[in-house]
Amino acid sequence: MSILKNLPFEWLVGLRYTRAGRRSGRNSFISFISLISMAGIALGVAALIVVLSVMNGFQKDVRDRMLSVLAHIEVSDASGAMTDWQGTARQAMQDKEVIGAAPYVAAQAMLTRDDILRGVVIRGVLPQQERAVSDVANQVRQGSFDDLKAGEFNVVLGGELARALHVEIGEKVTMLAPQGQVTPAGVLPRLKQFTVVGIFEAGHYEYDSTLAFIHIEDAEKMFRLGAPSGLRLKIIDMQRAPQVAQDLSKLLSGDLIISDWSKQNRNWFAAVQTEKRMMFIILTLIIAVAAFNLVSTLVMTVTDKQADIAILRTLGASPGSIMKIFMIQGALVGLLGTGIGVFLGILVALNVDVIVPVIEHLLGVQFLPKDIYLISALPSDLRWPDVYTIGTVAVVMAFLATLYPSWRAARVRPAEALRYE
Repeated sequence: MSILKNLPFEWLVGLRYTRAGRRSGRNSFISFISLISMAGIALGVAALIVVLSVMNGFQKDVRDRMLSVLAHIEVSDASGAMTDWQGTARQAMQDKEVIGAAPYVAAQAMLTRDDILRGVVIRGVLPQQERAVSDVANQVRQGSFDDLKAGEFNVVLGGELARALHVEIGEKVTMLAPQGQVTPAGVLPRLKQFTVVGIFEAGHYEYDSTLAFIHIEDAEKMFRLGAPSGLRLKIIDMQRAPQVAQDLSKLLSGDLIISDWSKQNRNWFAAVQTEKRMMFIILTLIIAVAAFNLVSTLVMTVTDKQADIAILRTLGASPGSIMKIFMIQGALVGLLGTGIGVFLGILVALNVDVIVPVIEHLLGVQFLPKDIYLISALPSDLRWPDVYTIGTVAVVMAFLATLYPSWRAARVRPAEALRYE
């Protein structure tokens, strides 16, 4: 109480008006509208924090799962075959940010078993060196990635692809290469049986359903290649992949094509960024609507308190002091609403992984079918810069909402206001 007594009178009156009394139905109604405004701001802030956190989590989760299979940087020869990949690898490793290099063969083919046919992306690798650039070996759930041995024509399939083909470890699938064989009977597709020695689960539907690994020498024989397609590189900080790729373009010799993971998936990441911006704008409108409610609340308060304003003016209060009273009232509503919204938003964003499964279980639905959204669990990545930005936007909008009602209160003429009192 002693702290309140030391406050300027504008703060005391503003706090009193914020705690609207219940002496009349009009005051109660104004108090109710004020609470609705506060709740609207809180709801908008909380919704914005949760939605942006989920979108950040979605982007991060899909990106991490992509990069568990993809390389941070790929280096390929413009001719389609990198004959001296060892020399290029040594040059790339001279960059302090490059920590792994492995050759690869990239091709497309068809896998068939019985009457089932699937188009797949074939990646020829050296199993031991592949561990230096991707996590696929650690994602093998059945069998072993090390069973990819030269000349044995073994294959490691994605989990969804294996289920689609109805194959298990030890069973065989037939691979059809697009390059045909010319025979007296015409051009015939080249076929080769491969033994399934591993099944991996990357957690990314696109790769689990379309990707298959074979030994690099088997790939070269199957697709009639004289050398690997290129090199896959891993760097210390994947966020610096564009800068490192630019540095490598100056460091490496030869007619090479260098691309990083952000370029390989540019359309997807650009779409996610656009969605985030649009969701921010759309959900900010919720806060704007609450701010409009705050304007109406303050206008009603000014109309109801004209006699009080006139008395304060006759006691010597300046128009600026009257403006401060109602700006303080509106700002407090905005701050309280923002504070409640930030608290609720952070609470929900940090517990999305618990809340969403409960809701899915109760309603009997799945919000993210993995064959559509690439992942099946709703992720969340709370970023404090987003929280600060949202809180600041909400407070600024609430403050702007106080300007017109406060200006109107400052223009009240004491004589006219007290004429009929």
